[in-house]
Amino acid sequence: MVRALVVEKDAEGKTHAAVAEVSEDQLPDGDVTVAVEYSTVNYKDGLCIGPGGGLVRTYPHVPGIDFAGTVETSSDPRYKPGDKVVLTGWRVGENRWGGYAEKARVPADYLVPLPEGLTTRAAMAVGTAGLTAMLAIMALEDHGLKPGQGPVLVTGAAGGVGSVAVATLAHLGHEVAAVTGRPDQADYLTSLGATQIVAREDFAEVTKKPLESELWSGCVDAVAGVMLGRVLKQMKYGASVAAIGLAGGAAIEGALITPFILRGVNLLGIDSVMQPYANRLRAWQRIAKDLPMDRLEAMIEPAVLSDLPRLGAAILKGQVRGRVVVDVRG
Repeated sequence: MVRALVVEKDAEGKTHAAVAEVSEDQLPDGDVTVAVEYSTVNYKDGLCIGPGGGLVRTYPHVPGIDFAGTVETSSDPRYKPGDKVVLTGWRVGENRWGGYAEKARVPADYLVPLPEGLTTRAAMAVGTAGLTAMLAIMALEDHGLKPGQGPVLVTGAAGGVGSVAVATLAHLGHEVAAVTGRPDQADYLTSLGATQIVAREDFAEVTKKPLESELWSGCVDAVAGVMLGRVLKQMKYGASVAAIGLAGGAAIEGALITPFILRGVNLLGIDSVMQPYANRLRAWQRIAKDLPMDRLEAMIEPAVLSDLPRLGAAILKGQVRGRVVVDVRG
């Protein structure tokens, strides 16, 4: 039997999550069975633990959109028992059982070898959020971002993606301006390397101005909505925004064409779910090289399976700071 966080739906359509034992035979088909050591909590996990947000179609369900652990059995020659592996994306934890269990079975194509220099715990301190942050930074670099060009803006900076983005950009030598709606997080963000704390309220109003003062050499944006509309108008000539989320709404309110055609601003979409293997591998290797482990450790809130119903609700309310690392065996 396998311990797991199991989400059930009752006859009235309400969902209930609790730790329970499931048979290993209930695990989905796949080439590789992994003894899961650590997982984490992302916004999507909160949706899947709760009502589902339209992501979960069949119950009972085991959430957990990422995990790290040790290969137990494999029918694929790329992996053998004892190999350390990481999984993010591919809708695992949404449309198939995920990482909130002592074992997971997945297609080999979904896995990435654990990069040298990372433990499975550190990999889940990074998790999907950290991978997304690194993909965003790589995209900005591919479009010309270099240290010394001026401050890089990170919105939603106290969240999972934002925390990793702040720490990594600072380590790479960038000035980092961190946007947060939680003033009590200023010391935390400064400890990660932010040189400037910007109040979320500074971006709260829609403006009809075609452009604003050129302030930012790059941006990792997790918010969208009104904030992104304002940020685009404040980008320096030729600068890029890497958009990774929509916590502030899917519409880019107040956005105009002017930043794109008068300043050559680029808006880059970042998807971490279906990224090709080569990009995932490159990003994980960069994480092992460029994310300072002491700053990563400062982001971590430890948890076990029984904590997940509470944490799932908290992350949907914006009440989780940094990265939650779930010891699935605890």
